[in-house]
Amino acid sequence: MKKGNGKDRVVRLGDIEVSPPVVLAPMAGITNYPFRALCRRYGAGLFISEMITARPLVEGREKTVRLATFGPDESPRSLQLYGVDPHYVGLAVKRLVSELGVDHIDLNFGCPVRKVTRKGGGAALPAHPNLLRSIIRAAVENAGPVPVTIKFRIGINNEIETYVESGIIAEEEGCSAVTLHARTAAQLYDGTARWEAIANLKRSLSIPVIGNGDIWAAEDAVRMLDQTGCDGVAIGRGCLGRPWLFRDLAEVLAGRPVPAQPDFGQVADIMLEHASMLARWFDEPFAMRSFRKHSGWYTRGFRGGAALRNRLMQVTTMEGLREALKDIDRGQPFPERAHLIRRGKKGGTQKVVLPEGFLENRWDPTPLDAAAECDVSGG
Repeated sequence: MKKGNGKDRVVRLGDIEVSPPVVLAPMAGITNYPFRALCRRYGAGLFISEMITARPLVEGREKTVRLATFGPDESPRSLQLYGVDPHYVGLAVKRLVSELGVDHIDLNFGCPVRKVTRKGGGAALPAHPNLLRSIIRAAVENAGPVPVTIKFRIGINNEIETYVESGIIAEEEGCSAVTLHARTAAQLYDGTARWEAIANLKRSLSIPVIGNGDIWAAEDAVRMLDQTGCDGVAIGRGCLGRPWLFRDLAEVLAGRPVPAQPDFGQVADIMLEHASMLARWFDEPFAMRSFRKHSGWYTRGFRGGAALRNRLMQVTTMEGLREALKDIDRGQPFPERAHLIRRGKKGGTQKVVLPEGFLENRWDPTPLDAAAECDVSGG
């Protein structure tokens, strides 16, 4: 990353220049093409698609192949891939690069879902560093000039931290950058992200480090960059119902003030645009069901929002959405503290369940079976 003021900040992933150094993190059922296109308009530097799993892609399963589809105007085409077997990861990467024209691949080792970690996958897999190395090597070797990055968590819990080791392996195997979600698998999405871990990882590596966790406003991104020395930031839940957060980040990183937040009328217009894009990309019934969660996030904190959300949850058509929004108070200002209302994943922690003997055999490079695969973007 170039040093200097906000205008000079840039992360390079191979031939891809990420500027501003702000990444839309992949989220299942959310970062489809319409949402990526909306966020792109507001100024994110890189937009990663929903995660796909290596084995189903290699086997040609229709749903997985569909998730790997990009819009005609998307460039660079960035996709997150998950796999637990180097053989399938290598074949999947080869297909993504040669057939689907992917320009960047991000490997996910951060999913904390119990059904996955109990089989040794997701956020548990980095505790087997030789297997992690084999998977990364297979991806990099088959990617050719296409940059490969990886995302991971601090570790399984406070006693089993793997993030520095994972970062070093990624650098040694040719990754272009790493992203650290500064929580453990045990934390899930609860509590406070440990930004000091991002700083420690940055000190340990020479490749770019992207920080993730607890960026709810533009000022949070600036603080993370300043406090940790990381090269860029990844935004997940903070942009739900607030795609203009990327505009705010671009302005602040360029040394300009945060623009005025949209009033309720402007938010409603963005909602209609987002829903319309979804309806054009998918069929309308599916799009409107999918948009219900977004309706909740967009209207969070506004007066009368609870009653409005009840109506929005019943909407099945674009016309119904327009009808539900026609009587709102369009001049109502954006709620001052609405950005602090947590969106997406529920709170709470967990005891991470692992396979029997998993930690006693950490150096085992044996690939995991299909039960350790994950179909939910996470991390």
